[in-house]
Amino acid sequence: MRVTSKGQVTIPQDIRRLAGLLPGSEVEFQVRDGKVVLEKVELDPIAQKQRVQADIRSVVGSATAVPALPTDEIMRITRGED
Repeated sequence: MRVTSKGQVTIPQDIRRLAGLLPGSEVEFQVRDGKVVLEKVELDPIAQKQRVQADIRSVVGSATAVPALPTDEIMRITRGED
């Protein structure tokens, strides 16, 4: 496995599954006895709820450039209906 120029690596799927790493999981790196260790960070429920709420707030209204656009109109546009 190689580290990209941006310092990124892909964690193999079986390792992610075993570690319970889902998209959006928090992790931290530590150096122990000269080895790099990746650990899943378990957020307390309150912090996790606050993070989810912040994520939701960050995308509210971002579905369209015109927030008042009705759902039916959005669906018509995404389906390519004229």
